[in-house]
Amino acid sequence: MKHIFHHGKSKDANVLLLLHGTGGNEHDLLPIAEMIDPDAHVLSVRGNVSENGMPRFFRRLEEGVFDEEDLIERTSELNAFLDEASRDYGFNRNVVIAVGYSNGANIAGSLLIHHQDSLKDAILFHPMVPRRGVNVPDLTGRNVFIGAGTNDPICKPEETNELERLLNDAGATVTVHWESMGHRLTESEVTRAKKWYHQI
Repeated sequence: MKHIFHHGKSKDANVLLLLHGTGGNEHDLLPIAEMIDPDAHVLSVRGNVSENGMPRFFRRLEEGVFDEEDLIERTSELNAFLDEASRDYGFNRNVVIAVGYSNGANIAGSLLIHHQDSLKDAILFHPMVPRRGVNVPDLTGRNVFIGAGTNDPICKPEETNELERLLNDAGATVTVHWESMGHRLTESEVTRAKKWYHQI
C-alpha cells in the first residue's frame, strides 16, 4: 500500500496509523499526527480503492452504504500490511493507534471489530458503524475516541450513538466529543483528541 513512514523519537514510541477521508491521501493527516504526538512513529497510508479518481479504503454502493464484502477484504489487507510494515520498519506491532477521518475512521473501526489485536487504541473522527449483526471480539483494554457532529449530515448522531454502544458492549472504553460543525474535522476536535490521547 502506498504510504509514508516517519520514525519517532524512540524505538518504543507509539505508532500513529493515519487513515484519510474520501479523496484524501497519505499527506492529509500528517499535521494532525504532529499535533497529537510529535514523538510518535507515523505510518500514513493511502487507500487502495479509487472512486471517480478519489482514493478510498473500500468501496461503497452509494452514500452511506458500504460494500461489505470489499470492506472485509480491504480490512484484512490493511491488517496484513500493518504486520508487514512493523517488520520492515522495526516498530512494535502492539502499540499501533489509528487516527482516521471519515472513510479512514470507518476502516479503523472495521479493524477493531474484525481483527481483535490489530489496534491498541483508536481516534475516530466522524465514523459510521462499519458493520452490523456481527460478533465483535473482546475489546477490553481498548480506548476509543470518537469525534462527532451534532449536525453531521453523513454520520448522524444516531449512528455515533450506535457505534458507541457497539464498542462499549465489546468492552472498549469510549469517549465521544461532540461539535456542531457538520462533517468537518476541526482544530478544537483534534485538540480534544490530543488531551484524551495523553490521558489514556
